[in-house]
Amino acid sequence: MVIITGDVHADWGRLNALISKKHPEILIVCGDFGYWPSTDDFRRIKPDGTKILWCDGNHEEHWALRDLIDPEIMPGVFYMGRGSVYILPDNRRVLFMGGANSTDKESRKFGIDWFPEETINWADMENLPDHRIDIVISHTCPEEFYEKLVSRGDNDPSRVALSNILEKYKPALWFFGHFHMYKRGKFGDTWWTALNMAGNTGWWITLK
Repeated sequence: MVIITGDVHADWGRLNALISKKHPEILIVCGDFGYWPSTDDFRRIKPDGTKILWCDGNHEEHWALRDLIDPEIMPGVFYMGRGSVYILPDNRRVLFMGGANSTDKESRKFGIDWFPEETINWADMENLPDHRIDIVISHTCPEEFYEKLVSRGDNDPSRVALSNILEKYKPALWFFGHFHMYKRGKFGDTWWTALNMAGNTGWWITLK
């Protein structure tokens, strides 16, 4: 079983409870995982045999992510950098592309709880693979999905980058978090799902 979740925001209690109840082989988190290694708080995660894969959101310690040598931050828990690919047991290829703009960055402190690396940039796009992609995991979403979620919003270059990914791969499935809501839709041949944040209805889904 593969489970995909929305933002966890370091709510390790709910994450551990989900793993303990469902026992997935793989659990994927769509950003805002809650990686702040200066607190070492993530050591409370209990994978219990589940492989946890996560991409970055806008609420992570991005300079620590930049300096990571080993993506396995603790046994069984893997940071999936932008442009990385994971092949599921059924041979579907999953592309990870984290990152998003923080709308509240004016109230946060540079290098403390806000980092300019939070948004997707064109250097990240240079890591994209040339082969087929079946599923995309991101934090925010392409502009094409965004229009179905909000009536007005910010200008996020990450969404433009993700629109390019949508055009390049036309994946069958796309999952993302960031907006703290559960909603599904379809654009072209791509079914997309916005997942809620941990503890709210629609914060996780079983991949089919």
